Formats: sequence, C-alpha cells, structure tokens
Amino acid sequence: MSTSGTSLLKGKRVLLGVTGGIAAYKVAHLARLMVAAGADVRVVMTDAATRFVGPDTFAALTGNPVHTTVWDEPGTVLHVRLAHEVDLAVVAPATANVLSKLAQGIADDLLTSTLLESRCPVVVAPAMHTGMWDHPATCASVEALEARGVTIVGPVAGPLAAGDEGMGRMSEPEEILAAVEAVAARSTELAGRRIVVTAGPTHEPLDPVRFIGNRSSGRMGVAVAAEAHARGADVTLVLGPGAVTPPAGLHVMRVETAEQMRDAVVSAAKDADAVVMAAAVADFRPERVAEGKLKKEAGPPEVRLVPTPDILKELGESKGDRVLVGFAAETSELEASGRRKLLAKNLDLVVVNEVGREGTGFGFETNDAMILTRDGDDEPLRTWAKRELAAAICDRLAKRFG
Repeated sequence: MSTSGTSLLKGKRVLLGVTGGIAAYKVAHLARLMVAAGADVRVVMTDAATRFVGPDTFAALTGNPVHTTVWDEPGTVLHVRLAHEVDLAVVAPATANVLSKLAQGIADDLLTSTLLESRCPVVVAPAMHTGMWDHPATCASVEALEARGVTIVGPVAGPLAAGDEGMGRMSEPEEILAAVEAVAARSTELAGRRIVVTAGPTHEPLDPVRFIGNRSSGRMGVAVAAEAHARGADVTLVLGPGAVTPPAGLHVMRVETAEQMRDAVVSAAKDADAVVMAAAVADFRPERVAEGKLKKEAGPPEVRLVPTPDILKELGESKGDRVLVGFAAETSELEASGRRKLLAKNLDLVVVNEVGREGTGFGFETNDAMILTRDGDDEPLRTWAKRELAAAICDRLAKRFG
C-alpha cells in the first residue's frame, strides 16, 4: 500500500458504493484510507446500507455529502452527474444482490443507476455467506463482471455473520485499497493508444442455412479488449459471431466471414498502435455457396474448400511500428509451432493455446497457454484464467509503449 505522498489515488475522484451487508462497518475505515491517500471520495449508499452505518459517518470522513436516492438533488440528474464526475468506482461490501444487478444491468437505485451510466474502472469487494458466494447464480454474476473488466477483490475465508465461518468474508480495507491503487495505476497505462482486437470465430457459408465454423466463443478476445479499455486505450473490437457480449465503451465492428474480418481489421489497423488477433479465423471456406438450401434427399454434396485471407500475414507484411500480437491453437509441438509463427508472420508476441483437452480453451473460462515474444519475455505453458491472460498481454503492450 502506498503512502499518501506517493499514492496513485492522489487527486482521483472515487465513487464509493456501500451496500447492505454487516461488513459495511469496515468500509468506514476504507473511506478514511482513501481520503488519507489523497482521493476525493464521494459515497453512495443503498437504503439497506444505512441500516448498518449512518450516512453522517461517511460525510464526516470524506468531507462530501452522502447520497442515498436518485431524488437527493431535485432539478439534477444525479446518477448521470455522479457517473461522469468520477475516475473510478469501488463497491464495498458488494452483496450477492448488487453483483447480480450489476451483471444484468439492473438500475433500480442510485448506486446501480450510477454504475450503469459510468464508464470508469470498477472494483468490487464481495461479502456474503458461503452458500450465497458458491451459488451458481453468484458465480455467473462474477464471471460476467470479470469479462467486462471489473476487478474482484476477495472474498476471503473467516468469521461471518450469525457466528458462522467460511468463504465470503469481505477483504480487509487495506487489501481493497491496494487493489484500487493497482487499478488506478493500470487505468492510464495505455491512455492515448489505439488498439484493435479481434474476437470470436468466423462463419463461412455453405448455403443460406449452414456454415463452416469453429468452437470459439470470443471470450478471450473480449477479455483482451476489456482489459485494454480498462487501462485507458481507445479500443476497436472486430467481433465475429460469438456468444459473448462485449463491454460498453468499445468501438465494435461486427463481422461474420473471414473476408469481412480482413476488411474490417485492415481498415481499423491503419491508425492503430497495436493489433491483437485473438479471433479464431477459419483457414478455409467453401469455393461456392449454394443459392438455396442443400437438400438431404440429394445426398452428400461435394464441397471444395479454398483458403481464406491470411490476415495476420498481411498485417505482418505492413507492420511498421505497430505492435502485432497473434494467437495459435495447437494440439502438439506448441513451442516449435509458436516460434515458427512468430517469425513467419512478423509478430512481436504470440499466445500459443493447447486445445483439444476437455475443460480448457474454446468455450471455457481458462486457457492452457504459453506466451512467446521476440524479446525473450516469455511465459511457459500453464493454465490461465482468460482475464489473467488478457492482463499479461496488456502488461507486455504497456511495457513496449512505456
């Protein structure tokens, strides 16, 4: 944790959302720590939170008025003003209820309305009983928030309300502060940089109904785009027909085929500082697309496949000063294949994914991957959460731009 003289929170405007959990009493200390670190803290409390700690406590600690409803300032659109006036937001404690609301975009009080309007980095510190934390609904909410770039701090194991013990206790204020300072540091690392990210599969039509495609969901590319955006980059996401919803704040270009992706990427890359080709672009497409649906009664059709555009090779041939990141999906000889691709496509960095094993890769939340670079800043093969791998990629981009 930084001292107040060197804190990355100095001069930052921080929205502190307090929700209705017993851990709210510890958030008064978090508010004090952030103020001591030089932050201008504006507190928004849910109605339930006021049953645990009074608004006057936070007003005295922060020197700012505390807001509890959208009607606190008649004549102004309070949630819009608050959303646009802050540099980052912290929700502590974050109950299962508020995690679900944030994940689904429900805005039924001042805090959730403000966070839905805001485009700043968000840190949440969950706190709840173990059963609630482990419930599939909460797990889905956390997964959705992480995919959008929200930083989750905790929870940890320890004493809970009603005399229970287990996972679900809110992290200590000092740990939350450290995470907030880390987010503040990252939020400007890529400021002013234009980054193009591709995500998802391509679908190459066989007839008006069928297509040739692959198993990519788009999660990896969307995670990279969200992480780069959270670090201040101007991000263009070229998104194939995957199932993942991209976070707000990105320029999204939706495509279906490899040819469409090639055109979108080449156009977007002209003014880009970096291109991250995380999409799983089909290598081949049918030479001819049937005008009508192919009928089963006619028997198996003869399908001749032809190559799709090699987008990565084309970008490498005209790379210039642009940083170029590629992905490779391999079932064997991962490092050798990755090294060949690194050189053949003129890449600065390649992420080599091991695919074909159950539970990782396409459609899953983890990747078994290695990172290979031209400058030797490699990472050996290991299991990564997609968000963690996205952060590692952005770390290397920031290092090259730094």
